[in-house]
Amino acid sequence: MSNTHQPEASSSTQANTDNKTHFGYRQVNKEDKVNHVADVFHSVASKYDIMNDLMSMGIHRVWKRFTIELSGVRKGHNVLDLAGGTGDLTMKFSDIVGPEGSVVLADINDSMLKVGRDRLMDKGYTSNIEVVQANAEALPFPDNYFNCVTIAFGLRNVTDKDKALRSITRVLKPGGKLLVLEFSKPENPLLTKAYDLYSFTALPAMGKLIAGDSESYKYLAESIRMHPDQETLKGMMETAGLVNCRYHNMTGGIVALHTGVKP
Repeated sequence: MSNTHQPEASSSTQANTDNKTHFGYRQVNKEDKVNHVADVFHSVASKYDIMNDLMSMGIHRVWKRFTIELSGVRKGHNVLDLAGGTGDLTMKFSDIVGPEGSVVLADINDSMLKVGRDRLMDKGYTSNIEVVQANAEALPFPDNYFNCVTIAFGLRNVTDKDKALRSITRVLKPGGKLLVLEFSKPENPLLTKAYDLYSFTALPAMGKLIAGDSESYKYLAESIRMHPDQETLKGMMETAGLVNCRYHNMTGGIVALHTGVKP
C-alpha cells in the first residue's frame, strides 16, 4: 500500500476562492471590487440622470414613487438614503420629514455625491439634508438612529451584501424599515429573453452614445444578472435580523422592492 502523502492544497485554494467576488461576470479580489465599481460611477456620474431616464424609459420615477409610498416616512423622521446617487429619493424624503426631521444622502462614490450635492443645492434643498461619503458595509452612524433606510439600485454593487444588511439593521431604530429597490429576475421567460437582448445590446450602445462609455454599462447589465433573486435577497434580509420581509415585483419582476422591519 502506498504511503504517499497528497499535498494539502485545498486550504489555500479555498482561501483563494473566499477572497474572490464578482465584478459583473469577472472574478476579482474582494478588496479590488470597490475600486472597480468606483471607476464605473466616476465615469457615469455626470450623465447618470439622463441615462436613468433613457434606460428605463422614465419608469424609474414610478418605481421610486412606490418606494416612497411604502416607506411610511413621516414628519420628524430620520432617513438614510444609502447609495443615494443624485438625490431623487433624498429630495422627496426632505419634503416629507420637514424641518423637524433629517435626511442623510450617503454614497461611497465621491463623484456621485458631488453631482447629488450640487443638484440638491441647485433645487434649494439644504436645510435638513446632510451629505456623507460612506461604505454600506460599515456605516458611520449610531445604533438605532434611523426610522427608515433606503438603498435604490445600489445593493448589487456592494461587495459583501450580508455585511451591508447587518450594518443597515444596526443603524435602524426598532420598528424602523429598510427598503431595497433593485433590479431583479423577471417572472416570464419571454420577458427575460427580451430583457437580456435589451441589456446587452441597447444599454452599452446608449452608454457609448450618451456617456461615451459602453464598458461601464456592460458592467451594469452584468451586475444585474449576478444579483440575488427575489427569494434569496428576502432570506438574506431575514438572516441580517429583519422581520416581516417581503417583496413587490414591478414591471414583470425586472425590478423588485424588498422591505423589512427591525424588531
